[in-house]
Amino acid sequence: MDLFELNRINQMKNFAPLAEKLRPKSFDEVLGQEEILKEDGLIMRAMRAKSLPSILLYGPPGTGKTTIAELIAKDLNMNFKKVSAVSSGIKDLREVVDNASEALRMNRGRTILFIDEIHRFSTSQQDFLLPYVEAGDVVLVGATTENPFFAVNKALLSRLILIEVKSLKKDALLNLLQRVKEAYERENGVNISMDDISRDFLVTRADGDARRLINSFEVSVLSGDREGDNIIINENTVRDNFMNQTLKYDNADAHYDTISAFIKSMRGSDPDASIYYLSQMLLAGEDPRFIARRMLIFASEDISLADPNAINIAASCFYATTVIGLPEVEINLAQTAIYLALAPKSNSTYRALIEAKSFIKEHGALAPPIYLRDSHYAGAKTLGIEGYDYPHDYKNDYIKQTYLPEDIKDKKFYFDKQNGAEKAMNDYIRKIKDDQ
Repeated sequence: MDLFELNRINQMKNFAPLAEKLRPKSFDEVLGQEEILKEDGLIMRAMRAKSLPSILLYGPPGTGKTTIAELIAKDLNMNFKKVSAVSSGIKDLREVVDNASEALRMNRGRTILFIDEIHRFSTSQQDFLLPYVEAGDVVLVGATTENPFFAVNKALLSRLILIEVKSLKKDALLNLLQRVKEAYERENGVNISMDDISRDFLVTRADGDARRLINSFEVSVLSGDREGDNIIINENTVRDNFMNQTLKYDNADAHYDTISAFIKSMRGSDPDASIYYLSQMLLAGEDPRFIARRMLIFASEDISLADPNAINIAASCFYATTVIGLPEVEINLAQTAIYLALAPKSNSTYRALIEAKSFIKEHGALAPPIYLRDSHYAGAKTLGIEGYDYPHDYKNDYIKQTYLPEDIKDKKFYFDKQNGAEKAMNDYIRKIKDDQ
């Protein structure tokens, strides 16, 4: 390393973001990950055994995945090569594994290959790693914010031990905020005054993300009222900074997790949770038509005959998303979500459909009774197609006759639920049958 390179490194340290400067130097400094760093956990056992299997760290951003990987390499005195899946290709991977193999051959120790955002690698790039991971040429430590069962191909996933890194909880974030405040005061020679409301606001808006908390703190300091060496951060300071900040999904999982929570909240008849998740999706920029389509499906799958009007409400909402733009259409979505949450529930028609399809797949499609077949052509009677009783010719427009194929004439697929309008419908059918 020459003097110019040394100077570049020193300059980088001086101008590094605060989040980078505060990166933990030991496992004791890592906050919020006590579960995976406990003494009898995989990582600590590996530290004591001086042997680490290939692992995949998965969890939200700003939770310490990169830090944990670097600390593992430091404690095990292993070579550490960091690759970003965003900017690297197979050529870069080949160079790392070749150097790792050479290091082993020359007795210079094993190499940890840390791949950040490994979910961004294509299938072929992930497959390239397989033989090297399997042979132990490198210890792969991958990091992803996506669900690993969707983001990483099965062949590579089967060779990795999954370790979930959780979002930081409030206590950990408050602890971190105090560290950040003290470090900023030392580095800049200032005193920072911050009330509890401001602290709680920053922690809440961080949403479990340490990096987001640190960056938000820095913005607040720059916007705070300054009196000499004293900086005052209050509720107005932090709220003004984030007043126009729009929420975004951190990853694809958040998109599916939020719509799942929305549907399950409506199914559970909780209007408050339903409107909460709807608001999350709207603030994240979700397509209103996507939300309306899911509610249209929900109206038949989960409400159905218990409130036959639900599908009309949902269909009207979907139509509204095609003719009304944001933000006004949000009102239509909110009305529909709360209506569906409050409506009586029944999945009887959905279950009947599943049951009938499963039966046909197992037993085949049986022919209907001959008198139900089409008879609107000359020669139908010659083929024996007759004997159908026209229900409208009878009392209550009902006549008892068999409609299912003869071999399964007593089979039931639909089982009614005594909820809402469905109860009234089935009570009516039972009454007219009893009147026969």
